[in-house]
Amino acid sequence: MRTTLPFRKNEVHTLSITGYTAEGRGVGRLLGAAVFVPGAALGDTLNVRILKTEKTYAYGKIEEIRTPSPDRIAPDCPQFGKCGGCAFRHLRYEAECRAKEQRVRDALERIGGCDPDLVQPIHPAASPDRYRNKAQFPLGLDENGCLSAGFFAPHSHRIVPCEDCLLQPEVFRDAVRAVKRWHRETGESVYDEGTGKGRLRHLYLRAAMGDGGVMVCLVINGSGVQNEARLAELLREAVPGLQSVVLNTNTKRTNVILGPSSRTVWGEDHLTDTLCGLRFSISPHSFYQVNRDGAERLYEKAAEYAALSGNETLFDLYCGTGTIGLSMAHKAGRVIGVEVVEQAVADARENAKRNGIENAEFFCADAPKAAARLKAQGVRPDVVVLDPPRKGCGEALVHTVAELAPRRVVYVSCDPATLARDLKTFSACGYTLREATPFDLFPRTAHVETVGWLSR
Repeated sequence: MRTTLPFRKNEVHTLSITGYTAEGRGVGRLLGAAVFVPGAALGDTLNVRILKTEKTYAYGKIEEIRTPSPDRIAPDCPQFGKCGGCAFRHLRYEAECRAKEQRVRDALERIGGCDPDLVQPIHPAASPDRYRNKAQFPLGLDENGCLSAGFFAPHSHRIVPCEDCLLQPEVFRDAVRAVKRWHRETGESVYDEGTGKGRLRHLYLRAAMGDGGVMVCLVINGSGVQNEARLAELLREAVPGLQSVVLNTNTKRTNVILGPSSRTVWGEDHLTDTLCGLRFSISPHSFYQVNRDGAERLYEKAAEYAALSGNETLFDLYCGTGTIGLSMAHKAGRVIGVEVVEQAVADARENAKRNGIENAEFFCADAPKAAARLKAQGVRPDVVVLDPPRKGCGEALVHTVAELAPRRVVYVSCDPATLARDLKTFSACGYTLREATPFDLFPRTAHVETVGWLSR
């Protein structure tokens, strides 16, 4: 294996971009070594300055676009490349979807040993913009002492100011401006990570995209802020559909955004939204799919793969607040949901009650241990739904699920690589991938969701 690269830092080389990394960087090969370049597009020919070299690869930045890719467009956001949120604002949306579909095909073939033809065409988003129903703005002070709201630059806690992110509804911009006006009037202190002092930490916004309500939650280092009534008044004037103004207390010196307790300043303590015909309560701490419309279509595909007829027992592992299992409950005989987060389990039970669903039960446990416990109790599922975090299921859970011997497994994944790894383990346990469908729930970012159907 090569121990040094045949080029050095700060050198400029011509590079043809032949693909993308999982993070959305362009990748090309220079003298046999991979070079990763943010903001590059498949088909670009670039002059690239080498910024950092490792033993077998390097990182670079674009110095000049010599021949642009036919898929390249002018980015429509002034913060693109600075805030780190978007990876693909320089591509036509059709090209972005092709790249994500190819990423799923490549991972399932190379890592999972699956037939790439089992991957169906990707489901694009209805719109690549304004789809997020949640935003978290870190707060700081600019050089003039005015409140600054935006997003952290990559690998830093430096705030890139951004009032109006194109991934978020315009009403969030209205909320940011109202909070800034309140700050100008009150001069409330702003949290300093270095000293742990100051009051204002984050502005946390949620929207019920189906029902139209908006929640504004201010995360503070304390129990209250100056002139809370004026804050609520300005927000009511500025934010269409405002239903809730909440203060969340976080006094710990931590990167975790929300603290354990919240207090409602005005309106309701939650929002209610409709998803797959069901009503769900959304509080500051509730898990809820960021792209509601995309989640509905993904859940419809998951239900299609589950192929329930009305009598089956369905295990919903990593159930969160119960959205997937509850959306299928009307076609199942029994739904058993498992989740390790206690508050999510409480929300799932409340969501079942709210929707009059009586054949669903939820309990708090680690998914592998819960599956083993159900197996020991003789509870056998006909269908298992898996929706794990980015790290995937892992061998222990895959083996336990296989021992439960469900007729079908429906796997919802947010990372093609860990999905492919788990599919390989499933294959060794006698389960075969029948079909997989990617969904673009997070346009302009590098993320892609996939739902797969396995059977014995």
